[in-house]
Amino acid sequence: MSAFILRRLLQAVIVMVVVAFIAFMLFQYVGDPVVFLLGQDAQPDQIAQLRTDLGLDKPFFVQFGHFLVNAVQGEFGLSLRQGAKVSRLIVERFPATLELALVAALMALLIGVPMGVYAALRRGSFMSQLFMTASLLGVSLPTFLIGILLILFFSVGLGWFPSFGRGEVVQMGWWSSGLLTAKGWHHITLPAITLAIFQLTLIMRLVRAEMLEVLRTDYIKFARARGLSNRAIHFGHALKNTLVPVMTITGLQLGGLIAFAIITETVFQWPGMGLLFIQAVTFADIPVMAAYLCLIALIFVVINLVVDLLYFVVDPRLRVSNAGGH
Repeated sequence: MSAFILRRLLQAVIVMVVVAFIAFMLFQYVGDPVVFLLGQDAQPDQIAQLRTDLGLDKPFFVQFGHFLVNAVQGEFGLSLRQGAKVSRLIVERFPATLELALVAALMALLIGVPMGVYAALRRGSFMSQLFMTASLLGVSLPTFLIGILLILFFSVGLGWFPSFGRGEVVQMGWWSSGLLTAKGWHHITLPAITLAIFQLTLIMRLVRAEMLEVLRTDYIKFARARGLSNRAIHFGHALKNTLVPVMTITGLQLGGLIAFAIITETVFQWPGMGLLFIQAVTFADIPVMAAYLCLIALIFVVINLVVDLLYFVVDPRLRVSNAGGH
């Protein structure tokens, strides 16, 4: 187990160094930060002095080393657009994105898994066919179109939900939460549904396919021959083994929800990291873009590590093979 963890941690470090190098290259080839800070009319001596102050006159790998040290400390310099520290901007925006992603992930799991199990156990029924048809729509429709349709119907037409913003939030130290207020839940409903629909349909179809595959295995036939009830077979044996690949997809999708909430946040003007990144791209705010890239990579790496460790809890075959040295 310890060797497995060390191996995964080493892989994670290598991935983060590669991502940090890619993020660092943004500073080299996507515009000149000195020009952004001083403007086009800056004097040559001002440009030279600022390059010295920022360390841009040093060799390439020396600059990359300084970038790595600062990145480990969570420092990416100043935003070229807002003039504030990038770390402070990330801290301000990250709670909104994380809450949106977590609520969407919970919606997708709590609805998608039961729908997938039902579609597998009652695959010839009308409701099962309806679920599968709805899942095709959920997979096919683009996220921005789903968001616009929800705004048009529930905000403009019925007036049930607000169409933009985060609503009232509660400040707890550096963390801000909208999940502790009624207005916060009111504002997060439509963005969370928009972000969850694709993940929900993906999980439902995956659970259905895996459940059908598991129900055809020999140990399920043996369990039936022993006289176990359908409830025990379906939920005590089949569902547990079905959740192993589902857990992988769900873990990766949680990182995807955080990374690709950009469209949803833009449609609903949700004040999260995705909207911050879109604004950074528009104004070529390189420090913010680099910080966003590194943070998203770190989230994916951590989620992958957690999912790998959860395998040992869910699947006993991995514990046996690991103990045997395979």
